[in-house]
Amino acid sequence: MTSIPDVLKVKNSGYNLLMENEKVRVMDMRLKPGQKSPMHNHPSDHVIYVFENAKFKLSFPDGNSDEFELKAGQVLWIEAGSHETENIGNTEGHNLVTELKK
Repeated sequence: MTSIPDVLKVKNSGYNLLMENEKVRVMDMRLKPGQKSPMHNHPSDHVIYVFENAKFKLSFPDGNSDEFELKAGQVLWIEAGSHETENIGNTEGHNLVTELKK
């Protein structure tokens, strides 16, 4: 099985590194309607702050998927792992992603 690359090593992932130190990695994430962030890995648990209402579909390596209605101001906890993200809504998705390093 091939390893799934880190989110910042995937071309056109929609993620932009804002800052990183020994405790956190903070990224700005934007996906336009219909845009996908190819399969990628988040090496640690992370917190997501939602700036804009959006509808995302996350697809996982095992073939399962989930859809999420994101609301501006919402905060989500996501455990470390791999997924592909697709904006299936009609608005740009804009999130702040903060990975907590162990």
